[in-house]
This record gives sequence, C-alpha cells and structure tokens, in this order.
Amino acid sequence: MMKNKQAFLVRLTGFILAACIPALLALAGIQARRFSELEAEISRLEKTQAELVEENRRLITDISILSGSDRIETIAIEELGMRKAETGEIVRVEMKAGN
Repeated sequence: MMKNKQAFLVRLTGFILAACIPALLALAGIQARRFSELEAEISRLEKTQAELVEENRRLITDISILSGSDRIETIAIEELGMRKAETGEIVRVEMKAGN
C-alpha cells in the first residue's frame, strides 16, 4: 500500500512539473509581449517629448523676437503714430497713503 502511495506521489509530482513547463513558457511569452508594448509606448512618448521640446524652443525664440524693444518702438512710431515724450511732457503723480 505504501509503495502505491509513493508511486502515485512520484507520478503526480512528475505530472505537475511537466504541466508547469508550458505554463511558464506561456507566462514568459505574455511578459515578452507586454515588454514589447511598453517599449513601443516609451519610444512614442520620447518622440512626442522631443517634438514638444523643439516647439517650446521655437516659441521662446518667437517671444524673444516679438518682445524686442526695437521692434516695439518701430511699431509704435510707424503703425501707431506714437513718438517719444519730451521731458516737459512727463507728469509725475505721487499718491500718499490714506487713512
């Protein structure tokens, strides 16, 4: 009787080990596919990040160009008909703190 139980346990252990091999291979395949998907996602995000950084550089350059004092003065004089104020035209207003 004891030999039958031992033989059964040996066979059962062998069967479980044999069943684990395909299961582990399937899990490895799932993990490899998941890794590949994540790698593709990282690549896509890095590309998007590079594009956004480049666009940000262009926008900063545009801001620098558009906010230049020479450009603003030219627009004020030529397009808006403005001129620099003379010293006598400048009025200073002081405000005292009220109670």
